[in-house]
Amino acid sequence: MLAFVWLTVITALRVLGRNRLRAGLTMLGIIIGVGAVIAMVSIGEGAKQAVQKQIATMGTNVIMIWPSYMTIGGVRGAQGGAVTLTVADALELKKRIPILSEAGWLIRSTMQIVNGSRNWNGPVHGVSPSYVTIRDWSFSSGGSFTQTDMESAARVALLGQTVVENIFEPGEEPVGAIIRIKNVPFRVIGVLSPKGQSVQGSDQDDVVFIPFTTAERKVFGTLFLGSVGGVFVSTERTEDLADAAEQIRQVMRARHRLQGEQPDDFTIRTQVEIGKVQEGTSETLTVMLMIIASVSLLVGGIGIMNILLVSVTERTREIGIRMAVGAKRFHILIQFLIEALTLSVVGGCIGILFGVLAARLTTVIAGWPTIISSDTVAVAFVFSVVVGLFFGLYPANKAARLNPIEALRYE
Repeated sequence: MLAFVWLTVITALRVLGRNRLRAGLTMLGIIIGVGAVIAMVSIGEGAKQAVQKQIATMGTNVIMIWPSYMTIGGVRGAQGGAVTLTVADALELKKRIPILSEAGWLIRSTMQIVNGSRNWNGPVHGVSPSYVTIRDWSFSSGGSFTQTDMESAARVALLGQTVVENIFEPGEEPVGAIIRIKNVPFRVIGVLSPKGQSVQGSDQDDVVFIPFTTAERKVFGTLFLGSVGGVFVSTERTEDLADAAEQIRQVMRARHRLQGEQPDDFTIRTQVEIGKVQEGTSETLTVMLMIIASVSLLVGGIGIMNILLVSVTERTREIGIRMAVGAKRFHILIQFLIEALTLSVVGGCIGILFGVLAARLTTVIAGWPTIISSDTVAVAFVFSVVVGLFFGLYPANKAARLNPIEALRYE
């Protein structure tokens, strides 16, 4: 049996070799389909990993609480437009909910940052020292400000890498320098390590941190003392995020005296929820791309079926002769199935090479991260073989069912 299969494979290769152009065009659909599946899934997996890295830059087990929407005269404003969060809220959450490990807060505004003759407009955040800890910021030089700095409203600042690059000369040491924010002098005590883009696509390194009290009293000003633009809390374990979020909601509604039917005047988002939304988008995109790529495989399978049907017609007399000298219907069926499998296997192998090459070129040229999985390669190859087998079955069965006498008479 093995000898028969081997001889049939050799015969199939010879038959396909006689019509190389036709065989090549027939395999094109399989090649494109397999290559597209591998390339698209690799891009999708790379995008998913990139999102996970961006989510990780937010900190560890972080829950964000933002002021909710404000409606004035029937017009709904942007999120954060209402003043509904305070420092007291953050302190109360830390006190009332044991599973919270840290609680921090911030206010923010875009302002001009000046160093000598150079200036830069960027976001300035007034934050508590715990906010820097929650966001898991590290330092390339210097260090963070302390609780004492915040209590004394010290004029000290932490700079992100983007700000440093735009207001300092190359090689100039930022730590110890005096910069001005809204004409208020600040001493730089730390430079934040780069984090890159956020999940929303903003530059996380384009930032200046100053103590919250300093921002409130000396830079931003406020209509309501102690009001904040957002509260950040964290837990020790990821598993506690959902429970903590529900407890936060209960405590905040009680503090803000909200009745049963009244909507929350705050919005809670956990790091896990944001990650699921972003990963869900990436997975949806990957599935759509795989469906598109699979269509190419099906088109390739239809191409194989059409060519084999033409081959059956062209080789009808040959089939009749084989049957006349003793070949059984099973042998004819196997021969054409092996020809179909040969087309799909060779096409699948070439498609794998093209898919890997396309993924690598995408990373090199476009800069998009790609992850080539051996499982993806295996699934794409097996799918191509199944497509070849499925679409080769009809013409193979048609050839096997030919009447030997009529086949011999065929011109």
